[in-house]
Amino acid sequence: MKRRRGLVVVLVLALLALPLAASAQTVELTLGSWRVDDVAQVQKLLDAFHAKHPNIRIKFTPTNPPDYNAVLRTQLTGGTGPDLMYVRSYKVGQDLYADGFLEPLTELLPILEENYTVGSLEAWSLDGVPFAVPFMAVSHGIYYNVDLFKKHNLEIPQTWEELLAVAEKLKAAGVIPFANGSKDEWDMNEIVFMNLLPNFIGGRDARLEYETGQVPFNDEKMVSAFQALQDLAPYLPVGQEGVSYYDAQQLFLLGRAAMFFGGSWDVAFFVASEPDFEWSVFATPAPEGRPQVVCFHPDAGLGLNAASPHKEAGLAFLKWVTSAEAAQILADEIPGFYPLNVNPIQIQSKHANDFYALSEGKEVDARFVWPVLQAGEPNGYLLTQTAALAVVKGSMTPQEAADYLQEGLEQWFEPAMKFKK
Repeated sequence: MKRRRGLVVVLVLALLALPLAASAQTVELTLGSWRVDDVAQVQKLLDAFHAKHPNIRIKFTPTNPPDYNAVLRTQLTGGTGPDLMYVRSYKVGQDLYADGFLEPLTELLPILEENYTVGSLEAWSLDGVPFAVPFMAVSHGIYYNVDLFKKHNLEIPQTWEELLAVAEKLKAAGVIPFANGSKDEWDMNEIVFMNLLPNFIGGRDARLEYETGQVPFNDEKMVSAFQALQDLAPYLPVGQEGVSYYDAQQLFLLGRAAMFFGGSWDVAFFVASEPDFEWSVFATPAPEGRPQVVCFHPDAGLGLNAASPHKEAGLAFLKWVTSAEAAQILADEIPGFYPLNVNPIQIQSKHANDFYALSEGKEVDARFVWPVLQAGEPNGYLLTQTAALAVVKGSMTPQEAADYLQEGLEQWFEPAMKFKK
């Protein structure tokens, strides 16, 4: 009788342990991204999370950058999307949320408001509802070959006019002043034009003047920005139409070009390439008399698939990402991508720190067309891209380029319609 009673006790204890065993099972999630270069680095971030949440495992599954938007939407539409995903700022992310693919993060709102600025939250919110955790930003500037500058007795230009004078001296000495080309059309638009643009039109307040219809998109300031692009054209590589983004990087790394309009995301690649010269960065200068504005762009947020069967685990990860610990790991492991968390961080990489310092004491703003100008057709991004390419190739004047932008936007963007002729 005692043996039977003992057996009953063992069975009861076993049954009581079942929920504990079930809760101890490992939950596996996937994290989609366009950053194929950061597999090992992101794994360190995930490992730190796994150490605190041993029952949650996250697998990083990046996609080739140019294909990411289309591939992600196809996956989400077909029900095969990742549980967690990198989310692009503003329009692209807002569309995913509006279409029901992203989980609203309202329950994380208090911790988001504590750890991020209003501007960062706006980049991944719609109608006040956050749909992704602000993750990382990138900065724009100009890389330069320090050795070539020393060889030709050149100083870092403080104004746009000085930049052109430096370019002229380099060209006269047989050195390619700027490595950039336009074979990859986005390069001339996103890396060159968006880089210089805020120095000619102004920062966030000026951008809002365009977005709210206070000024037309073909005003004098916009024309002057396209004029600056035209002024750069003679200092690009001969046959720049055939120079890809990769080609431009190589022209700089091989010491054939003295400068390269680029972004902080290039830092890790340049460091790993170990060029045989000293290099650094400086902020894209403004015309004399105008304040310098740095294009500092909110690049990636982290969102949760609204159809994920593991939302609780996904929210646990997103909550951890808001921590100072996660921000510091990001800064350490992916130099050139800067945490948007307001907690202070230490940037170990000298070059990444130099790039980050470009924005100190200066106004910063996102890429001009991102916040609202991609919401209709013709798309503001494609309009500036077409115009920028045409100006560099000489098929549009700066005034024609600005008119092209205004006339395209006034077809759908209500604030621009008031200036329609």
